[in-house]
Amino acid sequence: MHASQLFDLSGEVALVTGASSGLGERFAEVLAAHGASVVVAARRADRLASLVERITDAGGKARAVELDVSDQGAIAGAFDAAETAFGTVTILVNNAGVAGNKAVFDMTPEDWRTVMSVNLDGVWFAAQEAARRMKDAGRQGNIINIASVLSFRAARTVVAYAASKGAVLQLTRNLALEFARYNIRVNGIAPGYILTEINKEYFESDDSAVMIKRIPQRRIGDVSDLDGTLLLLASNKASGYMTGSTVVVDGGHLLPVD
Repeated sequence: MHASQLFDLSGEVALVTGASSGLGERFAEVLAAHGASVVVAARRADRLASLVERITDAGGKARAVELDVSDQGAIAGAFDAAETAFGTVTILVNNAGVAGNKAVFDMTPEDWRTVMSVNLDGVWFAAQEAARRMKDAGRQGNIINIASVLSFRAARTVVAYAASKGAVLQLTRNLALEFARYNIRVNGIAPGYILTEINKEYFESDDSAVMIKRIPQRRIGDVSDLDGTLLLLASNKASGYMTGSTVVVDGGHLLPVD
């Protein structure tokens, strides 16, 4: 098989949550560029419309669905819309997330629930909905959960975020075990610090120098650094015997340093 065929996603239908900016936006563009029909889902409808226009102008297929992943009923509606547009979703990218940075003693129960409802509940709701529909349709499928380097390490002022991403890591493993018999694979990506419009100002300032020095590659990642891992996990031809794994893409940030 030619290398280019390994990552040909023609005939696949992908749903990407949190697609209105940052990693999700990039994921949608990459999947569409490799042949998948893509449903982009997020709360900011105006941003989604612009993304759909860019994808279609480039020759891809895309539809937008306004979605709050913490609303289980809305998730079912998003999958209904995807099926109407393109058919059964065969690739789910669980990307939607919030940070919720706050000092531990300042965090309220509402702050905690806001982070957990998006970062963990939303992943669970969407994965369950996707897998149920894949199974009922008799379709092979892939679920890709976006974790974090903070799934593996601690940091200050991000207790809820780190806890949610640690849970996503374990959820990925357990869902892989549960869904394997149905020919549904579940894997994850744990990005390190990636430059996006949300953190661009910070990472281009002098304040970020200390953090960057902790990264062995001495740079912040670009959204394109995740392209290969995304395509690997989305392609049954490239990673068909891989499930329950979370791939760390962090410039060496998690490596132990003397």
